[in-house]
Amino acid sequence: MSENLPATSDLLPNRARNLVVAIAAVVLAAAMFLGLRTQASTPSLAELAASAVPFEVAQANGKPTLMEFYANWCSTCQAMAGDMADLRESYGDRVNFVMLNIDNNKWLPEMLAYRVEGIPHFVYMGAAANPIATAIGEQPRQILSENLEALIAQAPLPHQQTFGRASEIEGDFLSRQGAVNADPRAHGSAVVN
Repeated sequence: MSENLPATSDLLPNRARNLVVAIAAVVLAAAMFLGLRTQASTPSLAELAASAVPFEVAQANGKPTLMEFYANWCSTCQAMAGDMADLRESYGDRVNFVMLNIDNNKWLPEMLAYRVEGIPHFVYMGAAANPIATAIGEQPRQILSENLEALIAQAPLPHQQTFGRASEIEGDFLSRQGAVNADPRAHGSAVVN
């Protein structure tokens, strides 16, 4: 019977391997759990827009404004949502954060006035609602923060006009708006040829 049992020295490598596998499984499970919690805590664009300062209020309340033109389908806008939420948390008491969805034809005059050709498109506005600078595309949080600090201090913005990765808007605004809003089942989405 002793011929069929493995030697004690053969059991040690198996136990060590099993211990390593068990530890790795626990670490991976914890990483997945924390990763899922992190993703769930990032606000959506819809949540940010719902809690944004209305455009009309920002035009009249005497505070400087960071206005963002965005769309729910914009992957760059989605990627910046966490940073925008953090910036709003830090500066929201001193700066209006306004979000205008380009898929809503209500904002067509503003899109034309601010020459929105790619999103996200940011417009920095002084306390008198006068445009000071623009930024197009993905912006590092540090650049946005430095510009917001200068905006609050009524100082020149250190990053007057910056360009990052953007989602381009295809077609002209008028035909695009017709395509977006023609079908009530489209919920603001469109395929533009």
